[in-house]
Amino acid sequence: MDDITLDSIGPLRLYQRKGGYRFSVDAVLLAHFPVFSRKTRHVADLCAGSGVVGLLIAKRFPWTELVLVELQESLAELARRNIVLNGLEERVSLSRADIRELGKGTSPVISPGSLDAVTVNPPFRPLNTGRISPTGERAIARHEIALRLDDLMGAVKRILKNGGRLYIIYHPSRLSELTESMRREGIEPKRMRFVHPREGESSTMVLVEGMKGGGVELAVEPPLYVYRNDGSYTSEVEEMLGGPLQGANPV
Repeated sequence: MDDITLDSIGPLRLYQRKGGYRFSVDAVLLAHFPVFSRKTRHVADLCAGSGVVGLLIAKRFPWTELVLVELQESLAELARRNIVLNGLEERVSLSRADIRELGKGTSPVISPGSLDAVTVNPPFRPLNTGRISPTGERAIARHEIALRLDDLMGAVKRILKNGGRLYIIYHPSRLSELTESMRREGIEPKRMRFVHPREGESSTMVLVEGMKGGGVELAVEPPLYVYRNDGSYTSEVEEMLGGPLQGANPV
C-alpha cells in the first residue's frame, strides 16, 4: 500500500493514490455550495472519485443519506474505504456504475425520480483539448472520455424528483454549453457563483444550482475568492476547510 496516502480536510480523512486522481480545492467549494433543508434526504454524488464531496456533504447535513457513484474501480475502492474510515457506513453507500445508465431502471441503488439532490464535479475538458494525463484515473476524471455533458444531464433528469436540485462545478469557458444542456433536460439554472483565484483575476470555476421543473429566475451571487494576495486562503475558504488542508491539488 505504498502508493496510498492518508490525507485530511478538517475532520474528514481520505485515502488517495499518490499517482492517481487526487481531489482539488474545487471539491471543497462544491461540497459547501448546497443549502439543504431537512426535506432534502436522498442525495447522490456523481463522479465521486475517492468520495470527498459526498463525505463532506454527509458531515455537513447529518440527516441525509448519500450514494457515491463512481465508474473507475480503483477510485470506487478508495471511496468504499473512506466511507468506513469516516464512520459513515450507515448513511453513505457506494455504487460502481456508469452514470449514463442511471435512471433507466437497471440500477439497484438509484431508481428513476428518487433523489432530492445531486452533486457532481464532472470532467469538463472535451476530447482532444489540453494535455491528457498519462494515468487513466486522471484522464477520465478530467476529459470527456467516459461521460459527455449531455449524457450527464440526461441521467440527472432521470434520477431527480420534480423540484429536485442539481449542484455542479464547471469551467466558465463552457458555461453556455452547461446551461443549454441543463435547460434541454428541464433543469432550470437557479443560482450561480463564479470562483476566482484572487481579486482582479479571471474566474476559473463556476458553481451552478439547477432545479428540475423550476421556473425561469436566476440569482448570481457575489464572487468567491480562493486566495489572498499573499497566497494564503481567504477567510471564507479557510472556514470551509475547517482546519489544515492536506493532500489536495491547488486550484
